Amino acid sequence: MLRLGILTGNNLQKQYERWQPRARYKHSLDPTVEDVKKLCTSLRRNSKEERVLFHYNGHGVPRPTVNGEIWVFNRTYTQYIPLSIYDLQTWMGAPSIYVYDCSNAGIIVNSFNTFAEQHEKELEQMRARSGSTAGHSDPEAANRNSPSPPILGATTYKNCIQLAACAANQILPMNPQLPADLFTSCLTTPIRIALKWFILQSTSKLVPHVTEDLIDRIPGQLNDRRTMLGELNWIFTAITDTIAWNTLPRDLFQKLFRQDLLVASLFRNFLLAERILRSYDCTPISSPPLPQSYRHPMWSAWDLALDLALSQLPDILEKNKRFKHSPFFEEQLTAFQVWLEGSSEQRSPPEQLPIVLQVLLSQVHRLRALELLGHFLDLGPWAVNLALSVGIFPYVLKLLQSLAKELRPFLVFIWAKILAVDGTCQIDLIRDQGHKYFLAALQDTSPCPGFKGNHRIYAAFVLASIVHNFPIGQANALQGQLVSICLDQLNDENPVLRQWLTICLGHLWQNYEQARWSGVRDNANEKLYPLLSDPIPEVRAAAVYALGTFISSVTQRSDHANNIDRSTAMHLFNTVCNDMSPLVRMELIASLQWMVRFFENQFVSVFLQETASGGHHVASNHHYHSLERTINIKRVSSTSNIINVGKNSVSVGSIYQKLWNGLNALAKDPFPAVAAMAQKVVEHVGKQGYELAKEATTSEKCMSLPPSPNTRINYLGGESPPIHGHLNQSTHHTPLPSKKKLGPISDGAELPTMTATPQATPQHPDQQMPPPPSTPQPVTQQQPPTVTPIVTTNYIDWSVSFFARPSKFLNEGKLNTASDQNSTEYLDRQSRCLRNRIVRDEGREQQRRAVFGRLDTQSWSCRTQHTPTMVKLNPYDDQIAVAYKDRVILQDWSTDITSSFIPFKQQPSQQHQSIFLDQNRFQSTLPAPVSVSSLDFINAHDVGLVLVAYSDSVIRVWRPADANRESALVTAWHGLFDFNSPTTAKVGTSELGLVMAWHQKTQTIMAAGEAKYVRLWDAEREMKVCDIPSGTDTTIIKLSCAPNGIFAAGCNDGSVRLFDRRCAPAEARFATFREHLNPILTVCLRDDCESLVSACTTSTVRLYDIRKTAASVQHWSAGSDVSAMSIHSSADIVACATSVITVYGLDGTSLNTIRCNEGFMGTKKGVTSCLSFHKHKLSLAAGFNDNTAAVFVTDRK
Repeated sequence: MLRLGILTGNNLQKQYERWQPRARYKHSLDPTVEDVKKLCTSLRRNSKEERVLFHYNGHGVPRPTVNGEIWVFNRTYTQYIPLSIYDLQTWMGAPSIYVYDCSNAGIIVNSFNTFAEQHEKELEQMRARSGSTAGHSDPEAANRNSPSPPILGATTYKNCIQLAACAANQILPMNPQLPADLFTSCLTTPIRIALKWFILQSTSKLVPHVTEDLIDRIPGQLNDRRTMLGELNWIFTAITDTIAWNTLPRDLFQKLFRQDLLVASLFRNFLLAERILRSYDCTPISSPPLPQSYRHPMWSAWDLALDLALSQLPDILEKNKRFKHSPFFEEQLTAFQVWLEGSSEQRSPPEQLPIVLQVLLSQVHRLRALELLGHFLDLGPWAVNLALSVGIFPYVLKLLQSLAKELRPFLVFIWAKILAVDGTCQIDLIRDQGHKYFLAALQDTSPCPGFKGNHRIYAAFVLASIVHNFPIGQANALQGQLVSICLDQLNDENPVLRQWLTICLGHLWQNYEQARWSGVRDNANEKLYPLLSDPIPEVRAAAVYALGTFISSVTQRSDHANNIDRSTAMHLFNTVCNDMSPLVRMELIASLQWMVRFFENQFVSVFLQETASGGHHVASNHHYHSLERTINIKRVSSTSNIINVGKNSVSVGSIYQKLWNGLNALAKDPFPAVAAMAQKVVEHVGKQGYELAKEATTSEKCMSLPPSPNTRINYLGGESPPIHGHLNQSTHHTPLPSKKKLGPISDGAELPTMTATPQATPQHPDQQMPPPPSTPQPVTQQQPPTVTPIVTTNYIDWSVSFFARPSKFLNEGKLNTASDQNSTEYLDRQSRCLRNRIVRDEGREQQRRAVFGRLDTQSWSCRTQHTPTMVKLNPYDDQIAVAYKDRVILQDWSTDITSSFIPFKQQPSQQHQSIFLDQNRFQSTLPAPVSVSSLDFINAHDVGLVLVAYSDSVIRVWRPADANRESALVTAWHGLFDFNSPTTAKVGTSELGLVMAWHQKTQTIMAAGEAKYVRLWDAEREMKVCDIPSGTDTTIIKLSCAPNGIFAAGCNDGSVRLFDRRCAPAEARFATFREHLNPILTVCLRDDCESLVSACTTSTVRLYDIRKTAASVQHWSAGSDVSAMSIHSSADIVACATSVITVYGLDGTSLNTIRCNEGFMGTKKGVTSCLSFHKHKLSLAAGFNDNTAAVFVTDRK
């Protein structure tokens, strides 16, 4: 009997060792209470905070008592002795695992929970007594009342896990065909017990010839998936994981199935034990409790796998036939693919996700599994979080060690999706040297069969994520030659790759000076310069960001570093300060702020000199003197060296002056976010200057005698005057916040070389002079420990979100067709296409009857706050845009939704106002009132936007309101003049303002006005295309564009000039008509691309054939006192407004008259102020000086 017990104990230990071979196991056969105590306390002491497993096999001893006791032996093995679960808890501590294989095992579980609560109460009482005796005056009393050494807190027992074979009122099954310790067999040998139980069921009649003896001879090893036994174990793991993941709460699944290998194995096997024991009216229980899963549908898949395996077993054992692998995993992958192809967006998570992770272990199905997993992760962040919760991370991390090139694009894609959602995974990648995998992928330019996207984009993103704000990742990537790898591919044709290579460089040398100098050696900043003119705005913004971090990365300043940064900043500013994209301009401000932070004293000097010299009006001579003295004091440069500076040290043309002027111009940017950012930087400099001026004023009041006018030089901080011709140096100096010191501003790109002289003395006793260097050394400065940014942008977060969204080109460059065609966006677009076709067909029919019908029926009318100066009808929607003063009102009469487009009026903040000495300065520098000068609809065929030009040369794009959102400003920029243009000062002084035309096919905006050129903007790429010389010094009043890209400009001198944008700018003008003797009133290049109609302010209308550059083919007069005129681009009609609105044919024949005195409500309208035809239909919009607007349509006869 003793030998049988030893054999049972040894077998149990071997079975546990299979699940956790590195654990220490001790078995105690027929133990006494002391044996149990000694065993438990020693294991707890050795395991420290690790889990301790206590397996109780209660066969052959009495059942547990209701008092919470199990049975052990006395020393002579003559009787049973009760062992309290309370004592067992105390010896075992926590965390622990308890397995009870005996009848009425549920009693132990209930008693354990009761005693755990008792432990908790006792511990709280002990803590309370300990707190009360802590301040006891009697030391002896304190010693008497001091508690014993504290035990583990009762809260830790929540981490204890219990598995019991049956409930409190149940006994174990007594089937002679099953082992007596059936529960233990399920937990330790699940495959063999599952096979034995399977052949006992009625469902196994398909294989009646399989016996228990054959089951014991199943070939293979559990850990070898190529064998029958190993494959069954693999399938069992996948199925039980799937059942648990689909039935358990996510946090409980993580705790029981993903945190500990032994715990996960026990609970997988516990699911099998529940299924088997319930068939014998036994209910295994656990703590924490699990939902019922013994009827889960996946058990049918397990039965099928067993059936297919056992059907082969006789032939394998008797005829030595080859084992045929189960189709289980292939079928589950197919089921997962079917789920991915489903069109429903509101669907439950796929049940097969845990199985897909198991398939990653198989070389046969790994490629397909990775592809499907990539499709799943591509659904969005929710899918990534779901995959991470199921345990994807260790699988894909391990696969980075694979050398299979066919897996590389899918692995890179999967990791990009993971890092887009959880960037903290960078730590694990570096720890396992995973960055090397992505460095190799980034350099791999070979095509990837089955992967239609560019895997190098995802590799660049992953590497950028690894080095982002992670010094260890930066160091490893730099060692892997990431700088040269990125620089070599900057000219790639893929814009997204260019963007992320650039961002990766920016992340790499951000706050990492070693990487910055590595980039300097490779001329990285100069290689990034071409990207500042990239056709894609996101790439331009990335280049600006990278150059900004390039500047900010050097904390130890030197002459060499300063020269590089000044050159980089000036090139950056000169290239992108006039960029059309506000995204790029915001990044520009974020980058230039580092010049302000590192060279703050120089910028303060520029600010103070402008203030003192009249650039900023000051209140009194008293303030003027203090500011002038502030400028001419001894200054400390950005390298903390004291330099003798003459009175004229600040050069207007210096680098700092140009950057300062640029920041002030950006502070008036038409896009509010850009202006707000620049204003913060300007305010920062102004605040420093204001504080410095206050210090100077305070110092002046302490002087007994005022300085003479020709010796107005003062010194802050009590320092000795500099000696002319010598440069003083203060070493190891950190600028004190209480003593502001200004540095010189050099005319050139370099600061004067600074050397130590005998006259230089330490400012503080603890500062020592360094010994003279043996070789020339760059002079460095000590910056404050942390340099915080003044402003920040969300460009990086916004760019990262691109990878969290569906990529659309993992599967042959498009999403699932069925899903796309059922989407709301697709159906809406189809509806708009049908609407557009109907409008165009109706318009062609109306154009055909234009000279025969009457255009005099008023269909819509409304009142406005002021006299409309411009009206425009939407080509496809029932919308009219009415402009007056500086605003545009868009009215949709079909939905009754009104949108108001009002430019943001910039006002200096209260903080900004307090910086300067005279707040009246702001009243004198507020922008002059602006007005709308041009108006058009863009992308009207789809989701339309409103394009508005203003008299101050600003172009704004507005998004109309709809049922779900308010109207909003999309973008804004200066459409005609640059910051450094001498014409900029005249902007807004003319009443004519900026005029423009929109070419839908090429997404081009043509802008003209007081300039000697027509500027073309690419709206899609958000960049200037070119400037086409107008060939005249006069102002361009009107622009009109034909569908083929030819455009006409009507000038103030009466000339009409034709341009072909397809030619080089210098050769674009191909015709000039000078027959008009007065300024042009309107001009229209018609949709036939052959005819041009123009009219001047004296009402002369001329028709030209642009194929002939001679005189007009026809001309006529519309009468006198014409206040407005509009020419239809397709129909042969012209509308002229005098006291009435008259519609003419192109030959001058009067077709009909709109009296305007019979309004919609019978009221008389005023003089017409503006007219505009519909793009396709015969509809005419009109504005009147009595603050009304109306739409007239043709009769429907």
